[in-house]
Order: sequence, then structure tokens, then C-alpha cells
Amino acid sequence: MNFQQGSRDEPEINLIPFIDILLVVLIFMVLTTTYSKYTELQVQLPVADAEASRNRPAEVLVAVAQDGRYAVNGRVMDRPTAQELSMALAEASKSNNDSVVVINADAAATHQAVVTVMDAARRTGLAHITFSTQTAPESGTSGKIRRP
Repeated sequence: MNFQQGSRDEPEINLIPFIDILLVVLIFMVLTTTYSKYTELQVQLPVADAEASRNRPAEVLVAVAQDGRYAVNGRVMDRPTAQELSMALAEASKSNNDSVVVINADAAATHQAVVTVMDAARRTGLAHITFSTQTAPESGTSGKIRRP
């Protein structure tokens, strides 16, 4: 029998995958870390009333009732055509195309009635349209009207 002792190689630890993982973790830490800025000067900023200086665009309020009546800035119109509604919107906006049309539609109003207001606003050139909603009433409280 041949009992040769083979040479025993010592096992090597391959460090390249370990270094790759450490570099990935380092890059991740660098990219996700937030840094705090410390200023050398203590500055107290001036105070201004921002709400008073902010220009708010003119609003054209359009109410849509359940029975098909409309009111443009409080002027009631009984079942107008889209053309009549468009003329009323043009008069209410006073040729200011930056006016915002606020649609206050009854929850039971037809979809077509609201689309008619949107079409009339488009014909007039009023591109900013928003809708008024009210918050869901909580136990015993009434809903509040909310405009964006």
C-alpha cells in the first residue's frame, strides 16, 4: 500500500467579495446620510405678513342647483344654454383670464350640469376651475364648506 502524505495547502480566505460588500455598504451610507448645516452667524429673519401681500386671483362663483338652475356670482339663471352661461361667466370675470371658476354643485345635481359649466368656462377662456366640497359631518356637527 502506498500511504503518501499529500501536501496540505492552507485554506485561503478570499477578501475580494468582502471588500466589494463593504464598498457597497459605504456608498449606501454616504448617499443616505443627512448632514446638518451649522451657520457661523446667528441671523434673525425679518417678519412679514405674507397673507396680506399675496395676490389672490379673482373668483367667479358658480352654483349649480339640483333642479338645473345656475347662479353666477349670485345672479340666478333658470336653465341657461351653454352660450348664455358662457356670456355670464365672461361678464363676471371682466375679461380677466386669470380668474378662478369655483363650482358649488349640489350633490344631487346632474353630471351634465357640471360639465356644462366647465364647457362654458372653456369657451370663455377661463382655464382655472376648482370645486367646493364640504367635510363629512361628524356626530352632531354640520359640515363646513371647504375651498382649495
